[in-house]
Order: sequence, then structure tokens, then C-alpha cells
Amino acid sequence: QVQLMESGGGLVEVGGSLRLSCAASGRIFNIDAMSWHRQAPGQQRDLVASIYSSGSTNYAESVKGRFTISGDNAKNTVYLQMNSLKSEDTAVYYCNLRTYRWAGGMDYWGKGTLVTVSP
Repeated sequence: QVQLMESGGGLVEVGGSLRLSCAASGRIFNIDAMSWHRQAPGQQRDLVASIYSSGSTNYAESVKGRFTISGDNAKNTVYLQMNSLKSEDTAVYYCNLRTYRWAGGMDYWGKGTLVTVSP
């Protein structure tokens, strides 16, 4: 099994910055990608940013140029640096780990960390 633990959420003013961390533990094999998703109240969960085992990344249009996803393989940790935060970034942020399809295509989720951006 894989466990994901997010941290770094909190209250920040518009224009501020936060860095989220996601530490993975357990049977960490055959990782295809790790990603951050967010869910605002009453909304669906949406992809924010992904980082693949190759190192390539992709971002939602709404966060391009403001958020940066990165990984530390030695620590099995993925980060999300969030700058120039907007009120619409307020949400619970979830970390996801996905294994390669040939390894079962498993999805693992953390419990989430709340980010609140105040005007």
C-alpha cells in the first residue's frame, strides 16, 4: 500500500504564496506520475499540476505561470509552489500518485490540505 501525506496548507492573503508538500510512503514502485488536484466547496475535483517519472510537467491553464510542481525522489516528496494566489485558488488540495498502467494503473490519494486565500 501507498500512503500520501499532504502538508503546507493554510490561510494566506491574495497575492501571497504557499508551498504544499506531499510525502509518499509504503510500497512505492512503478510510479507513472504524481499530481495535485483541488476541490472547492460544491465543485468537482480538478487537476492542478502533474509531474511524470520522466520529469515532464503539465499544469491547468488557470495556474500556469503561478504554480510550480517539483519532486524530490530521495525524499519521495512532491511539492507545489503556489505564488500570486487568488481567491479562486481557495480549495482543498489533494495529492495523487498513479502507477503505470502495466503495473495496475492504481490511484492513491492523500486526505487533502486546505488552502484559503483571503481578499
